[in-house]
Amino acid sequence: MAIWRCGCCAGGSFFAHALQSNAGGASGSPATPHSAGPLDRAQLEELALASRILAQRGVFDAFGHISMRHPNAGDRYLMARSIAPALVTADDILELDLESNPCDLQGRSVFLERFIHGQIYRARPDVMAIVHSHSPSVIPFGLTQTPMLAMYHNAAFIAAGVPVFNIADEFGKTDMLVGNNPKGIALAKVLADKSVVLMRAHGSVAVGPTLKSAVFRAVMTENNARLQLQATTLGGPIAALDAEEGALADAVNMKTVDRPWQLWTQQAGSV
Repeated sequence: MAIWRCGCCAGGSFFAHALQSNAGGASGSPATPHSAGPLDRAQLEELALASRILAQRGVFDAFGHISMRHPNAGDRYLMARSIAPALVTADDILELDLESNPCDLQGRSVFLERFIHGQIYRARPDVMAIVHSHSPSVIPFGLTQTPMLAMYHNAAFIAAGVPVFNIADEFGKTDMLVGNNPKGIALAKVLADKSVVLMRAHGSVAVGPTLKSAVFRAVMTENNARLQLQATTLGGPIAALDAEEGALADAVNMKTVDRPWQLWTQQAGSV
């Protein structure tokens, strides 16, 4: 399809780049990267569906974005053009390199905060999909000293810890957006090896080893935040999952993500 008509550059390792760097992400005209090649239409449809699911589940509103690493090239990723998440279709999907330069815009606009995705993929070869949202129940945990805890087994990944990225620590007063590669690098460092990172006064990022698992974790992070707020109102200590319990439960969850995916697919419908 037309999205994939730019060039041909097969595969490549996670950290191999034959591209000019656009590390600042703000000025200059970096070389347009070559495409890693066409994908099956069904793969594009699945990424578009993931965006609509997250909108239907209340994780996305008019803002937010999800990406997946290119199945055939670790140094490329796929995400929609700048559009409301509930409206994304397969025809909106773009291919970008890890500096977040698009292969073929065809006159379309890109998300300002795409650098979140490129730099996490660069730092984390295990990550195959990324969700950035402004999930409303999650935001208070990035503003206070109360850490997010794993309230139940479906949110077991949270037991490993949820760090908070404060953009002011390194960049001072900003518009709060991760709008270039240096800011994306800083965010990826705070995420480290965790599944979720909070962004002070902004939102959060959830990652996963598959597209479906990243969607699952983004939804469960929002659910978990609501449950923790409810548990806190009851007073007393909260018997949250510890790290060992979380690891054991998450291993089970990652084998069962198809079940909620099937339900959420039906509930999200089609555009």
